[in-house]
Amino acid sequence: MEFEPLNNMDMEFDIGSGEENDDLDISNNGIDLEQDVDYDNGEFLDGGDLFGDIVPVTTDTDADLEPYEGMEFESEEAARICYNSYARRVGFSTRVSTYHRSRHDDAIICRQIVCSRQGFHQGRDRNSKRKQKRPRAVARVGCKAMIMVKKKDTGKWIVSKITKEHNHELVPHDKVHSLRSHKHISGSARSLIDTLQAAGIGPSGVMSVLIKESGGVDNVGFSTVDYRNYLTSRQRHFGGGAQQVLDYLKQMQAEDPTFFYEIQGDSDHSAGNIFWTDATCRMNYNCFGDTVIFDTVYRTNRYRVPFAPFTGWNHHGQPVLFGWALLLNESESSFIWLFQTWLAQMSGRHPISITTDQDRVIEAAVTHVFPDTRHRFCKWNIFREAQDKLSGVCQSHPNFEIEFRKCINTTESIEEFESSWQLLLQRYDLMENEWLQSMYNARLQWVPVYLCDTFFAEMSVTQGSDSINSFFDGYVNASTTVQVLVKQYEKAIASRHEKEVKADYDTLNTAPVLKTPSPMEKQAANIYTRRIFIKFQEELVETLASTATKIEDSGTVTVCRVVKFGEEHKAYIVRFHVFEMLANCSCQMLEFSGILCKHILAVFRVTNVLTLPSHYVLRRWTRNAKSGVVVDDHALELQSTSKESSIDRFNNLRHEVIKYVDEGAKSSQTYNVAMDALKEAIKKVKTSKKHGSGAAPLGNLPNGSNGEVCSAEGNRLGQLQSCSADEKEKKIEELVNELECANERCEVYRENLLAVLKDMEEQKLKLSVKVQNVRLSLKD
Repeated sequence: MEFEPLNNMDMEFDIGSGEENDDLDISNNGIDLEQDVDYDNGEFLDGGDLFGDIVPVTTDTDADLEPYEGMEFESEEAARICYNSYARRVGFSTRVSTYHRSRHDDAIICRQIVCSRQGFHQGRDRNSKRKQKRPRAVARVGCKAMIMVKKKDTGKWIVSKITKEHNHELVPHDKVHSLRSHKHISGSARSLIDTLQAAGIGPSGVMSVLIKESGGVDNVGFSTVDYRNYLTSRQRHFGGGAQQVLDYLKQMQAEDPTFFYEIQGDSDHSAGNIFWTDATCRMNYNCFGDTVIFDTVYRTNRYRVPFAPFTGWNHHGQPVLFGWALLLNESESSFIWLFQTWLAQMSGRHPISITTDQDRVIEAAVTHVFPDTRHRFCKWNIFREAQDKLSGVCQSHPNFEIEFRKCINTTESIEEFESSWQLLLQRYDLMENEWLQSMYNARLQWVPVYLCDTFFAEMSVTQGSDSINSFFDGYVNASTTVQVLVKQYEKAIASRHEKEVKADYDTLNTAPVLKTPSPMEKQAANIYTRRIFIKFQEELVETLASTATKIEDSGTVTVCRVVKFGEEHKAYIVRFHVFEMLANCSCQMLEFSGILCKHILAVFRVTNVLTLPSHYVLRRWTRNAKSGVVVDDHALELQSTSKESSIDRFNNLRHEVIKYVDEGAKSSQTYNVAMDALKEAIKKVKTSKKHGSGAAPLGNLPNGSNGEVCSAEGNRLGQLQSCSADEKEKKIEELVNELECANERCEVYRENLLAVLKDMEEQKLKLSVKVQNVRLSLKD
């Protein structure tokens, strides 16, 4: 695999401090190395509980998570988790070290992740007024083991340097769980802690329940001291910034009447979860709210601020924000409140699917609030949990993890998965393993082959984005406090918007390279955004190496068997309804991603379907996904001496418009009616503004007195109403005849066009074959 060289990147760097010292510049070359992030005080555990973002862009061997130079990840967090997972298997602890920031948008673009025994502790200045409470054991011995990851222009992170040798003894497998980076208070444990605390159970009782639930003290993952430190640190680090966040929310609402926030809990806002959203989030949800990701990766105790954004995917396949929450209480009732509050702001429209961390409390809340929404667990969290639950198996059988991931990721049918799963359990004598049995019982919510019949806006059923979507990757890290959070939140929003604008510009102003003579490819290039077109193009090109054989043809329904050359053992069945132009494939990529698969496209090719049927062009993937009737900003500026009345009017209009949009989008008929009514309303608003409050209503203006008021069709209808009954009947008959003639001409034009396009495609294919033959003869 070839990678883009990093030394040619034209990029500016700035100093990173992880806190508020980003403006300090002490280097001569524009680059400053951040101080190591260390948690030797025991207050924070440098571990994560979600194996979330790791999506190495590699081949089928990506299940082997031993890092290597050139390995790619979707995010910095994914790289950190991968290296920490590798460290657990080998027997050492990790911590994040130096990083570089970009001066362009202040995002982290380079990070070192090192062995926790890297470097040396600096001696304390004797003249320092701070006194060390007790001498600490020497932990750092100058170990050189580390990896360095850099951010590419594509947004992915690549391992640019790696050192594997250690200068100290490694920790045995049965003691590795005691290392700092491998301790973690998982999201499910945090939820249980909050629920038990709300019931009045003290720390000792909470730990007793956790030990019982985990099957032993060694499986809990943290000690009583860690638990108490977690409670103390959460209150201290959030409590100091709660008022600052509240002030920020109040300021935003005062400046923007569409901004909304709500706090759960006490009236003095001193406790309870916080949720907020704005008009941009609502618009994003209106366009791309078919699938939602409730991103709880930041709930892990390695982050000082436990926040959880609601996100999704836009028409470029980029993360997009639907709302935000700060989580101080993670009980079931708190999540129910959060989901209900968010849903109300999204006009009550339920998504098709939602992806969350695997957590019993979150699952119960999702079932309560979204009973008809397909709920998926992030499978990388399950992979991470497998490393804890099956650590003994992974240690004694290095190939187990690879085979486990292959069983989940590469099986393409339910039968194949079931067979692979049973063989895996038998091979490693795991038939009685309780955790694997529980995961098998929940397979409908995390194994890809059981989810491919539902839309998740991902490019592939088995090789798509397997991680929870990190909208704030590079902007929030373990050292981010509440005080810094607001600043980083605004930077992340601005950066994501800039990337979307750039993707829009690239789509509209650069033409993609076509790879086939198919008119369907040219049509798709003009409809889809650039990234989605590239995926469609890949599927279309694959049809050239595939054969579609009819195995059944009833005249109205054609059933084809599609196979790729050289892979005859892998066959896909496509059913094609000829007259309705409806097709479905056994791979179910269309249902999962909203993009036609190569198997259906192969059937289209043999059945002479030369252009994309309109019902297979999903609007959310097109260039016009966010387009529509745009009201002039000035039309919304209502003159009023009372600020509150202006806000009230704005909110009332917005609320009614959102309901209007939801109703109008339910069918093509209601859509057309709604569009016509909206256009007419815009004309009335403009006229009212132009003539002032004393202007006559638009409906009272004389017929034909204003070209903006009456169209040509309106004039004809007005003339028709003034005619006698016989004249009306004659006029109607003429119009019907005219319509029939137009339909006949359109049908003839359509048949001629299809014939021409078919002939062109055949001629080009023949020419391509001739060119290939000439090339082969020249080589001979």
